[in-house]
Amino acid sequence: MTISILLAATELSVTAVVLILVALVVGAVIGVFVGGGKAKRDVDAQVQEAEKRGVEKGIEQRKATAEAAIGSAEQEAERIRSSAVREADDRKKSALVEAKDEIFRLRSEAEKEIKDRRSEMARQERRIQQKEESLDKKSEHFERKEEQLQAKLHAADERLAEAEEIKKNGTEEIEKLKRSQIDMLERISELTRDQARDQLLQQLDQDLVHEKALKITAYEQQIKTTCEDIARSHISMAIAKCAAEQVSEVAVSVVPLPNDEMKGRIIGREGRNIRSIESLTGVDLIIDDTPEAITLSCFDPVRREVARIALEKLILDGRIHPASIEEKVDKARREVEKRIKQEGERAVLETNVHGLNPELIRLLGRLTFRTSYRQNVLNHSIEVATLSGILASELGVDANMARRAGLLHDIGKALTAEIEGSHVAIGVDVCRKYKEPAEVIHAVEAHHNDVEPRTAIACIVQAADAISAARPGARSENLESYIKRLQKLEEICMSYEGVEKCFAMQAGREVRIMVKPEVIDDERMVLVAREIAQQIENDMEYPGQIKVNLIRESRVMDVAK
Repeated sequence: MTISILLAATELSVTAVVLILVALVVGAVIGVFVGGGKAKRDVDAQVQEAEKRGVEKGIEQRKATAEAAIGSAEQEAERIRSSAVREADDRKKSALVEAKDEIFRLRSEAEKEIKDRRSEMARQERRIQQKEESLDKKSEHFERKEEQLQAKLHAADERLAEAEEIKKNGTEEIEKLKRSQIDMLERISELTRDQARDQLLQQLDQDLVHEKALKITAYEQQIKTTCEDIARSHISMAIAKCAAEQVSEVAVSVVPLPNDEMKGRIIGREGRNIRSIESLTGVDLIIDDTPEAITLSCFDPVRREVARIALEKLILDGRIHPASIEEKVDKARREVEKRIKQEGERAVLETNVHGLNPELIRLLGRLTFRTSYRQNVLNHSIEVATLSGILASELGVDANMARRAGLLHDIGKALTAEIEGSHVAIGVDVCRKYKEPAEVIHAVEAHHNDVEPRTAIACIVQAADAISAARPGARSENLESYIKRLQKLEEICMSYEGVEKCFAMQAGREVRIMVKPEVIDDERMVLVAREIAQQIENDMEYPGQIKVNLIRESRVMDVAK
């Protein structure tokens, strides 16, 4: 407080001095401009006088102000000191009261906790005492039980010893009785013990062999029946899903003429027209006494088809000379090639087989002009592909691969007129040339059992080929070759020793052989049937399969008198 008062007084004196100095400076300046030198001296004297009076007056004022401020500060300090002493006394008393209350509270809580712990200890002591009493009772009970158990064990040991003695005596008696019975049985049966045992074992072995044979036969019959039912179901379902035509196709080799005069125009002057047709098409024209018809003869069905179309165009045009013949043959060849491509693409689309080489598609189209026993080979291949896909789906095999193999299984027949060898070998070479999968190549190679089928797809294609070829109406053959095939079949069967009679049945699909029972027994029948089947496979060509049935019959006759 005192310091603040002194600072205020100092600020007032400084302000007064500054104001006085400013007034003097202003008066001096005015005196200089107004009064000259005298005025200046007067002003200087007045300034000095004023300064003296102002300083003295200011010092007295500041002294009085300072004394008043000091007195006021001392009074305020005394008041503050007395107030602080009173507040300190009050706080001290309040702190003492609070400390006493806290000590009392803590003492009460401690006494209460001690009391609770003593009560808990008393309860635990009572519980422990009760458990000790219970354990003592249980211990006494167990001791009594142990004494009783020891007594029972001792009694049981005594009884067991007695039983062992009785058993020992009884065993000796049983052994004596058993030996006496065995001796009696040996005297009655006139067999020793070892001989009787061997005889019983031998009889048991015979019975077991008979039972095993019966079980094996029963299981074989059951498996055979189950397999036949499943196979019949799959095959019938596949046939039902395959809507194939039942009418066999006949290759056209005769061109009708409007009149017999056309024969002379086709022959031409000195035979130039017919020579031109034959040289351009590679087909032999047979012109005989058949009215209004010309026969075309060629081993290649494509060339024969080109010649047929060209000849029909020439007949319709009427202008028959070497130049027109060449023109019509070129047009016919282009038409045949276009049809071959279209037929190949149709086969691929119908069977849903993709990714074939264009040359393979062209070869498939050529099969439309190829027949086997008057069955169109392309339609047969499509049918086999469809059946293979259905059978593969039923058996859980890759249906796409099965359809591909079924479609290509007879691809070699498109080139049999150009390349030597069987259609199987040609087909295998063609498939290898155009990078077909190994499964397809194997199926093509095995579909006529040229090699043993090793995959499921090969077996499926073989079965589908047999189904397509063997169904009624699929193929036909002339009567002479049919009779020759049946005669050869019976000749092969009759060539074996012990065969008495032989009959070809079911259009040559089954042969029944009667054997002499005194020459061929039951065991040899299996071997003879296998030999006959192998010779038929090696020496004959036939569609489908031939079932070999051997029948052995024994008859015993007597007369009652």
